[in-house]
Amino acid sequence: MKYVMTWWERPGGSFADYEAAQKRVLEVFQSWKMPESLTFHQFLVRVGEFGGYAVIETDEPADMHRLTSAFAVFQFRVEPVMDVMDAVAAEVDAIGWRDSLSG
Repeated sequence: MKYVMTWWERPGGSFADYEAAQKRVLEVFQSWKMPESLTFHQFLVRVGEFGGYAVIETDEPADMHRLTSAFAVFQFRVEPVMDVMDAVAAEVDAIGWRDSLSG
């Protein structure tokens, strides 16, 4: 399954809190061993912000949870997605079934 993950800084306190959080997340990121089950198709940072987007594929949702738990300084939104051609095929099938109903 593919997921689009968005992350952004968790609201904090003072500028010193933000600076400490940035240092800590870089320390954690440099030490992090990415689970082999996660394939990153895109891994992007928003310019001028401490957050970004990733397109990740995995059959192990627990590893996605592990990833978001390790980086607690961020807030995450993880949304399952699918290829548009696969979605269109499913929609055509569903519409065909619906149209076959009498009434």
